[in-house]
Amino acid sequence: MGPWYYSPFPPSVPRPVKGGLKTRSKRGAIGEQWWSQRFIQVLEEMGNASRLQRGKRYARKGQVIGIEIRGGEVQAEVQGSAARPYRVTIRLSPLSDAGWERVFDLMAAQAIYAAQLLAGVVPHEIEKVFEEAGASLFPASDADIRTECTCPDWENPCKHIAAVYYLLAERFDEDPFLIFTLRGRSRDKVTAALRERRTADTEDTADRVPPSADHFWQGDDTLAGFGINITGDVSNEGAVLKMLGDSPLSIRGGNLSAILAPAYPAAQEYARRIAGIPDRPEPGEDPAA
Repeated sequence: MGPWYYSPFPPSVPRPVKGGLKTRSKRGAIGEQWWSQRFIQVLEEMGNASRLQRGKRYARKGQVIGIEIRGGEVQAEVQGSAARPYRVTIRLSPLSDAGWERVFDLMAAQAIYAAQLLAGVVPHEIEKVFEEAGASLFPASDADIRTECTCPDWENPCKHIAAVYYLLAERFDEDPFLIFTLRGRSRDKVTAALRERRTADTEDTADRVPPSADHFWQGDDTLAGFGINITGDVSNEGAVLKMLGDSPLSIRGGNLSAILAPAYPAAQEYARRIAGIPDRPEPGEDPAA
């Protein structure tokens, strides 16, 4: 009898899916924003790179039937070679209440962090903020992210879980607050916490430092390293002012937020022009015309 060895299983062929979820990326990296790419990177650094690649093919082929995010849990169905789709569950360990309070205090201490988040952009320095608070925004280890799949593959992640990872990364492109949601804080809670702290800081400063035109044009290093993110998406026009609410300041009886509102679309159009982004089509106009 010859030497004993494992007999390899024949590669399984997934059943085709009609109307399955497909990644927008057709080749190369998946995830347009740095935070989406970072999410995949930390998973690969855990030693899952080769298995993630199998899931990438599933994600691009449209084998994921649906994804639902409930609180801090991701639930999905992925069609494999079996007749019934496999059920996938992904959970990130939530931060403690005390941990979140430390994170919010640190972010609110720098106005630029709150401004970027409220504009739908995750600051590049966000990982340092979480680290200083003794926490991590992205999964720090295998114990930090728990996954389940009803498929018979004992490896983790299996290709079905990996496929959901990639589609989840593209969801982060659209809504970066989903990363915070998976860590235990929704968009509303994050923005409310930052708004509350910034308002308190403004009121405290107003009590301690009398308004003076002498200091108005004096800059500091607050904007040092300010990240700029120019895209073709204008769906969130004025979103920052809307989320911040009325300003505690007024000019000649008018609220500062209302006075600043017209400047946002004008600045956005100017930024689009210098970035070489095509003008938006007028209502009813054919974008391809």
